[in-house]
Amino acid sequence: MNSLDSRIVEFIEEHHVLTLATVKDNIPWCSNCFYAYHKEENIFVFTSDLDTRHAKEAMENESVAASIVLETSVVGKIQGLQISGRVYMPDGEFLKIANKRYMKRFPFAQLMKTNLWILEPARYKMTHNRLGFGKKLFWEK
Repeated sequence: MNSLDSRIVEFIEEHHVLTLATVKDNIPWCSNCFYAYHKEENIFVFTSDLDTRHAKEAMENESVAASIVLETSVVGKIQGLQISGRVYMPDGEFLKIANKRYMKRFPFAQLMKTNLWILEPARYKMTHNRLGFGKKLFWEK
């Protein structure tokens, strides 16, 4: 695996909501998800009920896209991360580990009945204007 730029990791760790994009019958759909990022595995853990549109679509087509953005109107501070990869539901021992990590970041989730999902990135493209206007950082698995 190519080394992941520490500036991408830092950006991911500074945020906690990603927009997940799924597709079915060539009709795209977006949803917003709280996530816990795990640097060692380079994965995102999020929760979603199985009856949501994005979960149903992900069960049929694991290929997804996602984004994380910094909201700002200052052009020199623009930062955003585009992600493509796959999603799946963890099982076995990995499910226990993912659950523990997610609940540590979002303890309130213990009160909800939901399902854990993993977003495993295959590619990142980060726009990072703090490094210069239009500066892009790339990573591919």
